[in-house]
This record gives sequence, structure tokens and C-alpha cells, in this order.
Amino acid sequence: MNSLRSQISNFKSQSWPRLRPATNADCDAVRSLVFAVLVEYGLKPDPGCTDADLDDIEQSYIERGGDFCVLQELDGSIVGSYGLYPTEPGVCELRKMYLHRDYRGKGLGRRLLQGALAHARQSGFRRITLETASVLKEAIRLYESYGFKPVKTDHLSCRCDQAYAFDLMTCDNDNRESRSGAACEE
Repeated sequence: MNSLRSQISNFKSQSWPRLRPATNADCDAVRSLVFAVLVEYGLKPDPGCTDADLDDIEQSYIERGGDFCVLQELDGSIVGSYGLYPTEPGVCELRKMYLHRDYRGKGLGRRLLQGALAHARQSGFRRITLETASVLKEAIRLYESYGFKPVKTDHLSCRCDQAYAFDLMTCDNDNRESRSGAACEE
């Protein structure tokens, strides 16, 4: 009983917005968020191809061994998202990491990225990749501040012009802690 009360107390004390696992009930809200951010930056949504994964988040991400999380506001609105899409054993791609314009500059992009990195590590991934567009300067600065490095790739989605990768096994030697916040093994 004390454990349940403790969990309820912890839930009530968490600040909003909150990061939670997405379900297919979130597909429309996530699609709206992603498309709005794309248009804001002059990028074209591609519901028939690049963004078709948003039609069935559970099948596209979770059933493949990945993850999709949303940042939900107190009123239930979705203000941020990220997906982890397995691409090969030990490797996943960070996809659909977007944050509503009204929530930028408040540390929430960092919160999304930290959540993604921690979950990728907990899921056993050794490397995380991503594709991005050069107009998404704030996101690129965030990725680079966490240690993502530019990589060459044979293929990029139609709206992306660069790719990055991060080795989840890399630790900062000064504090033996990874950039994702999870302790590194000795």
C-alpha cells in the first residue's frame, strides 16, 4: 500500500509537460505536431512515405523493438515527441524528435534527447543515428552538444541533408557517466 501511495505521490509531483510512451491514440496529435514544425521550417511533410510511420506508431516502432514517446501537457496536448527505430542489431535511428515552438528554449528538447538516449541504452542499443535538415539549427546544436558526430550515409530521406551518429558506449572519463545520464560500466 505504501508503494502505491509513493507512486501516486511521485506522479502528482512530476512537473508538466510529462514524457510518456505513445500509443496509436496519439497518431493524429503527433502527426499534427510534426507537420506543423516541418512547415514552420520550410520543410515538406511526406505522409505517403517519410512520415507514413505516424499512421501506426505501435507497429512502426514498438512492435519492431523500438520506442515512441510524447511530451504531454497537463491539458492532454502533445507538445513534443521522439521515436527510436531499430535499423540493425544494436543500432537504432532517432526519428520524429520535434518540439512545439511555444515549448522551445525551456530545456525540453534536452529532456526529449536525454529520454531517447537513456531508453536506447536501456534497450541494449550500442549506437544511435539520425538524419536531419540543416535548417533545424537548434536541433543540430543540441545533438552536437551531446556528442553526435556527422557521418556519411548512402541514403537520406528526401527532406534531410545530413546524418549524425552517437556511440552509446562512450563515457566521459572525468565523471564516468555517459551523456545520456546513465552510469557507464567499468
